[in-house]
Amino acid sequence: MTLFDLSGKTAIITGATKGIGRAIASRLAEHGANVVISSRKADMCEEVAKDINDNWAKGGAEALPLPCHISHKEQLQALVDGTVAKFGGLDILVCNAAVNPYFGPLKDIPDSAFDKIMETNIKSNHWLTQMARPHIAKSGGGSVTIISSVGGLRAGGVLGAYGISKAADMQLTRALAVEFGPDNIRVNCIAPGLIRTDFARELWEDPEKLKRRSSMTPLGRIGDPDEIAGCAVMLAAKAGSFISGETIVIDGGVTIQSFK
Repeated sequence: MTLFDLSGKTAIITGATKGIGRAIASRLAEHGANVVISSRKADMCEEVAKDINDNWAKGGAEALPLPCHISHKEQLQALVDGTVAKFGGLDILVCNAAVNPYFGPLKDIPDSAFDKIMETNIKSNHWLTQMARPHIAKSGGGSVTIISSVGGLRAGGVLGAYGISKAADMQLTRALAVEFGPDNIRVNCIAPGLIRTDFARELWEDPEKLKRRSSMTPLGRIGDPDEIAGCAVMLAAKAGSFISGETIVIDGGVTIQSFK
């Protein structure tokens, strides 16, 4: 068995039809894992599952579309139950889905938007990890990865509530790592910087914004989804078998650089 072999493993990835989630699902399948493709839209789940089955899945791995709105507890339970019914177990969970319905200062955020961000980005991850735990434990242990953001480490003025939720995900990771450890379940967090996805389009599609952000990054550019997916594969595989409770920042060096 190689350090990155995921043959025979089964993974659920939320928010798996675009950007980082899709890249993670594709790369997990490439390394041999069955992957459950989940997002709100059934047609998108089916499209991505077909693409993975046709182009990425290796070693008998299969992609299964199971649509789910993560804000609905009963749909999350159906996602877990459907996965176990199809593949007989669960080994890997990637909590990637998140929302940010508001872009601006905290003083102007509507209560409804604040509540939606907290409930979707924190509470839903809490629900899903608890639902997944007994099945991962039954498999002999495995991996949970929560996709956070460097927004949980830095403050910028227009993503305040989103940043609060992502900081909370980092602490959720630490709390779960302590609680899940006795079941041989590792829980970690990935905090991406600016990645070229639709979700972050507001921050990079304008050439001037992109130039400014790139100039703030030691590597001189923004990231691509696959550069997050590689870390997710490592954390799910034997290569990451002694890593738990950590937040791994993948941002090209932005958060370690001081500015004059």
